[in-house]
Amino acid sequence: MAKKKKGFSVFINGIINENPTFRMLLGMCPSLAVTTMAKNGLGMGAAATFVLVGSNFIISLIRNIVPDKVRIPAYITVIATFTTIVQMLLAVLLPELNKQLGIYIPLIVVNCIIFARAEMFAQKNGPILSILDALGMGAGFTIAITIIGSVREILGSGTWMGYPVTVNLFSPATFFILPAGGFMIMGFLVALFNKLANRKKNDNTIEHQDACAVGCPGCSNAAGGGDVK
Repeated sequence: MAKKKKGFSVFINGIINENPTFRMLLGMCPSLAVTTMAKNGLGMGAAATFVLVGSNFIISLIRNIVPDKVRIPAYITVIATFTTIVQMLLAVLLPELNKQLGIYIPLIVVNCIIFARAEMFAQKNGPILSILDALGMGAGFTIAITIIGSVREILGSGTWMGYPVTVNLFSPATFFILPAGGFMIMGFLVALFNKLANRKKNDNTIEHQDACAVGCPGCSNAAGGGDVK
């Protein structure tokens, strides 16, 4: 039960507490460059998740046999291998999406999110937790840039996933699909996400303090004082 709880905590961490885009501000280059359309964000997120899962898994397996002197080159080689695989798959299966994403697919090799998880998590944990961490981070990244792409596409092009959605509602403004508009949308969404996440954290803290005040088991400051026997 404890392992399942830990696994879920690792997975959800990448979506909320350490969301790579909204909380840690990693991978900003693709987050702004490819999010002029929602489907581009979804495609980039899926590609990055594939590389994350594959590289985290392999790195967690070889972490104890790779010498420290060649650790970074070895990890980059692993990441580059999975990036090449996903680029070839996109070229064959989704050539139009591959064309839209362009240079940002091979640049996954130097994406801060991928290497950060290799160094901070996969290097220190086993395969199962490393995969869950990769899935959580990938999901958090995908959700974030898909939201950014959706807002920019709706406001800037009047469409969502290529389908018209603002007919007779308002006229789209090209500004939102330009770099300046992308920075502005990103700023608003980062602020909103952090405000909601911090409010949730504060609510959980207050609930815990209230529970301690009435004597929750295990709390050293429970009502009546002293340790709970």
